[in-house]
Amino acid sequence: MKLTLSVIKADVGGYVGHSESHPDILAEAGHCLAKYTKSGMLIDYHITKCGDDVQLIMTHQLGVDCEKIHRLAWDTFVSCTEVAKKLKLYGAGQDLLSDAFSGNVKGLGPGVAEMEFEEREAEPIVIFMADKTSSGSWNMPLYKMFADPFNTIGLVIAPPMHNGFSFEVHDVKEHKKITFNTPEEIYDLLVFIGAPARYTIKSIYHKDTKEIAAVSSTQKLSLIAGRYVGKDDPVCVVRCQGKFPAVGEVLEPFAAPILVEGWMRGSHMGPLMPVSVKDSTPSRFDGPPRVIALGFQLANGKLVGPRDMFDDKAFNLARHQANEMADMMRRHGPFEPHRLPLDEMEYTTMPEVMKKLGKRFKKIE
Repeated sequence: MKLTLSVIKADVGGYVGHSESHPDILAEAGHCLAKYTKSGMLIDYHITKCGDDVQLIMTHQLGVDCEKIHRLAWDTFVSCTEVAKKLKLYGAGQDLLSDAFSGNVKGLGPGVAEMEFEEREAEPIVIFMADKTSSGSWNMPLYKMFADPFNTIGLVIAPPMHNGFSFEVHDVKEHKKITFNTPEEIYDLLVFIGAPARYTIKSIYHKDTKEIAAVSSTQKLSLIAGRYVGKDDPVCVVRCQGKFPAVGEVLEPFAAPILVEGWMRGSHMGPLMPVSVKDSTPSRFDGPPRVIALGFQLANGKLVGPRDMFDDKAFNLARHQANEMADMMRRHGPFEPHRLPLDEMEYTTMPEVMKKLGKRFKKIE
């Protein structure tokens, strides 16, 4: 069965501040998608949240970049925004950067991760959703899942994975893409994805069969809007088992928190903390950044689940370490490396300050 899995998210209003999604918003999203299931456009759907972001997880057979699917997501976010305005939620409609839908939500604010594939006899997937961070935050976890044998032993001992995977990398500033094959081009790959503010992993394919293994959202709100309007809060979909990494190998990169950009006003580095859905409520300094993971089994397009994969005591140490890392970074206040480098602050007040003070800079004799 050829199936399309679409994950589309947007921040349509926070409760309270940027810390949570109001239950009425999630209920409205469910009400909107239910009618599309009854009409047959959607096979199944699941609504969830990560912090103040509403997440639409949908299955259908209309392919990726389908105008009908993107329009129903847009219309759902517009309806949710109206609820947010009535509740006077903070930043109502924040991720809707246009007043009109133009055939595709890409470039309009919402984050999108979609893949089309033949559903296998057993099709486990894990969907990662993050809050208070940027689109490049998946670079290191995806690299570890699909190219690091110290994380994924299947790359060494599982014949279907031994030849490696292909990584499609996007230059989000120049709007270009390049594909790297692993393991033979690992060093070249790392040159680029080690700079996640500019180069992001968009998708990963099985090198032999060319089947899609993972896809992420690479939309950067600041580049779309030309100013800071909010964090990217990306999503990522990963297929598991068989010729792909096992579920445990897919989750393993998050057992040790990494530093990612985002946090307060999108201008700080902070630890990416793996949490359950109920704990995806960033509040300390609007953070620290959170990531949730929902696992599903697909059965003829139906979403069997979800399992809250980070609602597991095995990730307690990662959460403890993330809190300690947050303490260490917060001690720096407005100084780097907690605050982002100047070239990543171009969409904040920094250009205005430089313009105001420009004439006061004098040449050093």
